[in-house]
Amino acid sequence: MKVLITGSNGMLGHDLIDVLDGKHELIKTTSKSLDITDKDKVKDYIVNEHPDMVINSAAYTDVDGCETNQEMAYKVNGEGVKNLALACKLVDCPLVHISTDYVFNGENTKPWMEDDEVGPISIYGKSKLQGEEAIESILDKFFIIRTSWLYGINGGNFPKTMLELAKTHDTLTVVTDEIGTPTYTLDLAQAIAELIETDYYGIYHITNSDYCSWFDFAKYIFEVKDIDVNVVPVTAEEFARPASRPHYSVLNNSYWIKNGFKPLRSYKEAIKDYLKHL
Repeated sequence: MKVLITGSNGMLGHDLIDVLDGKHELIKTTSKSLDITDKDKVKDYIVNEHPDMVINSAAYTDVDGCETNQEMAYKVNGEGVKNLALACKLVDCPLVHISTDYVFNGENTKPWMEDDEVGPISIYGKSKLQGEEAIESILDKFFIIRTSWLYGINGGNFPKTMLELAKTHDTLTVVTDEIGTPTYTLDLAQAIAELIETDYYGIYHITNSDYCSWFDFAKYIFEVKDIDVNVVPVTAEEFARPASRPHYSVLNNSYWIKNGFKPLRSYKEAIKDYLKHL
């Protein structure tokens, strides 16, 4: 299968290449070789390459940056995704799109289902929802994958930040009232590799299993690495940031499991594996 990957130099893109290389013919693009915000170039590129599958891992993911660069957020996460969907329709090619737990308001008390009511509370979440809605209005053949709290080898992320800060700080304050599921991009890439072999189209929640707060996650990282640092819990309100975050964004992977796929391993197993490779 001929698979075109956008954002191939990003954290998830890097792992998608590792997982898919050798099994499929890969067309690896970056923002320099394929700017998804340029409608005509996207159309020409996809029509010329005529892929069997497009995986969109390109996004503007700076959650706080989206608040100040709103135009860029909607341009990349909304219009850019629409451009890909329109081009995929021309060549009758399914689109895999990576979305986020931020499309929900975070006010649930149980894991979010795929068909729960959306209600983003940040520009990042609103722009990502715009991308989802564009795909649903244009394509019949699509996989929208909502995931959460991503970390991987190639790119900045929470575990790396914690380990760097621990080198120069005896005490770290970490948010304790935001709950979610840390997800290893390698595990997500392997799940995507399974999914694209099927025609089970629709919206999926795909994360590692189990859940925690950022505070719990930080403490577990230091425990695994045997690093002695004092982790102090703070509320999201105390740890003020430009963008609002969902307080509860655990995703129920029900559609994934319903279609016969095996649940991803616990985030605790995944982070142990990741930390060995750092």
